[in-house]
Amino acid sequence: MAEKLVIIGSGPAGLTAAIYAARAALQPLMFEGFNAGGLIPGGQLMFTTEVENYPGFPQGVQGPDMMKAFRDQAERFGARFMTQDVNEVDFSRRPFSMKSDDHAVEAHAVIIATGARANWLGLPNEKRLAESGGGVSACAVCDGALPIYRKQEVVVVGGGDSAIEEGSFLTKFASKVHLVHRRDQLRASKAMQARFARLVEEGKMSPAWDSEVVDILGDPSVSGVKLKNRKTGAIRELPCRGVFMAIGHTPNTELFRGRIDLDDKNYVKVGPGTRTNLEGVFAAGDVADHIYRQAVTAAGTGCMAALDAERWLAEKGLAG
Repeated sequence: MAEKLVIIGSGPAGLTAAIYAARAALQPLMFEGFNAGGLIPGGQLMFTTEVENYPGFPQGVQGPDMMKAFRDQAERFGARFMTQDVNEVDFSRRPFSMKSDDHAVEAHAVIIATGARANWLGLPNEKRLAESGGGVSACAVCDGALPIYRKQEVVVVGGGDSAIEEGSFLTKFASKVHLVHRRDQLRASKAMQARFARLVEEGKMSPAWDSEVVDILGDPSVSGVKLKNRKTGAIRELPCRGVFMAIGHTPNTELFRGRIDLDDKNYVKVGPGTRTNLEGVFAAGDVADHIYRQAVTAAGTGCMAALDAERWLAEKGLAG
């Protein structure tokens, strides 16, 4: 017998969708993942230490603790969980089918909430210092206001709009922001380049052109980076207390390529609301959002996806 609703992915978007769908008596089944794309059940927040900007937590909350609370709430209302990755989907027939290593499930409606993963440099110390809260992050808006960065020099890696946006945000807290870019000019838009030039003139940002980070120094927290000049090969150390990666994200959509419409960056196309081009398939969170990428916006679209799915199922006489 086909499930009414299957949710693939268990970050803020997926778990919020599960809460709303479970309260609507849809008895959603969630594939919360295992390790696909380097993520684990709970999504990227499982790698985040202090979350200070999510409403309702005035003293902040640890990322894993917040995701456990989300999951417990969904389970309380009747959501069911499989701690497995979906390896195959078939949206060419109805009900839709999904397969993990040892389960095959059919569903009338599906919510895709598989998120997006930050791009990293792949340095030995990078993962250690990111997971320990030691000063490496891929989200300045999430982490930049933490006390460890206040009135300290920090590094942003990247040269596009996101790098300038994150660097600009960090100037509110850091004493100086060093922008490390592999080329001798920015890839950012003209407006962002103008903002960067202004911040450099004000002494708040400083460029390190033609440079790449080849090592991150410090234990248990960041004390500096080792930079290599790509033209001369010269190596130098730059003292800093934080390193922020702004080299893009990769949406976890490999499973859905050729099955639903994706944009030129491989994010799921949605609209109106959370509807994809395929009736009965919805998407929420970072898998469909390359602009905001915040836990609160992901949760909001998770709510939207559950409501959209509930209404669609009711229209088709499949909600009962």
